[in-house]
Amino acid sequence: MTIKDRIRLVKGDISSIEVDAVVNAANNHLWMGTGVAGALKRRGGQDIEDEAVRKGPISVGDVVETGAGTLPARYVIHAAVMGQDLRTNEQVIRKATRNALKLAESLGVKRVAFPALGTGVGGFPLNRCAQVMLEEVLTYPKPLDVVFVLYSEESYSIFRAVYDSL
Repeated sequence: MTIKDRIRLVKGDISSIEVDAVVNAANNHLWMGTGVAGALKRRGGQDIEDEAVRKGPISVGDVVETGAGTLPARYVIHAAVMGQDLRTNEQVIRKATRNALKLAESLGVKRVAFPALGTGVGGFPLNRCAQVMLEEVLTYPKPLDVVFVLYSEESYSIFRAVYDSL
C-alpha cells in the first residue's frame, strides 16, 4: 500500500462522516460561525465551540483539539487558517495541515477528515489549496488514513484532478 492509497476523496458533508477526528477550518479565536465550523457546530452541538473558545486564542497555523459532541467522531481538530482579518495564504494552510496531522497522530487517531482549508471565508483558491494540502499529507511520515470531504461538486472535481496528477 502506498501513501497515496491512504487518501480518499469524498463529496459530502464533513459533519456526517464517521472518522476518529474531523478538522475544522477555524479562525484563531476558535469561534464557530459559518461554513465547515457552522456545520460541525449545528450537528455536534454548542459544547464543541464552548470548549474550543476556552482554549483560544491560538496563533494562525496552530491547532487544538476538542471533543466532538454528537458528531460521529471522537475529536474535532480546530486548525486556525485565518486571523480576525479572515484572510489566509499558502504558508498558513500548509502549516495548519501539518499541525493537524501531528495532533491527530499524538491523539492516536487512525482516520482523520479534512475540508478544503481556507477556501470558504478565507477565499483561498481551491486548486492551490488542493495542491498544498495533498502535498502535506503525501509527505507526512506517519501512516494516517486521510479523507478529504469536499462539499461542492466544484471542490471535489478540483481536488480529484490535483490528486490524479500527483
